[in-house]
Amino acid sequence: MEEKRQMGKIEVTTRAVATVAAKAVFECYGVVGMASKTLRDGLAVLLQRENPHRGIEVRFIDHRQIVIDLYVVIEYGVRISEVANSIMSGVKFAVERSLELPVVQVNVNVQGVRVSNVD
Repeated sequence: MEEKRQMGKIEVTTRAVATVAAKAVFECYGVVGMASKTLRDGLAVLLQRENPHRGIEVRFIDHRQIVIDLYVVIEYGVRISEVANSIMSGVKFAVERSLELPVVQVNVNVQGVRVSNVD
């Protein structure tokens, strides 16, 4: 995304948007982590916290609107629809607050469910 102003231009990369979105995702209850968008042998690969942007795709529409696709792993036992809705609203709010651009769509793809150890 590039915006020209009288004194210069502001350029925001998709990776920067993905970083803001990832922080918002990790703040949502029930999220274990980000996952790769491709399943390997039918299993979701949990990404390390240092590379969460790999589980996020960001697209700019007409340089003024943002579409975000998220690939997540959630905790077993939580209501998937509630966690997904929480992720959608949290990411939309965080990105719009940071960039002052409308997020027109946030798509949550649940790549897996993980059971935590209860030892």
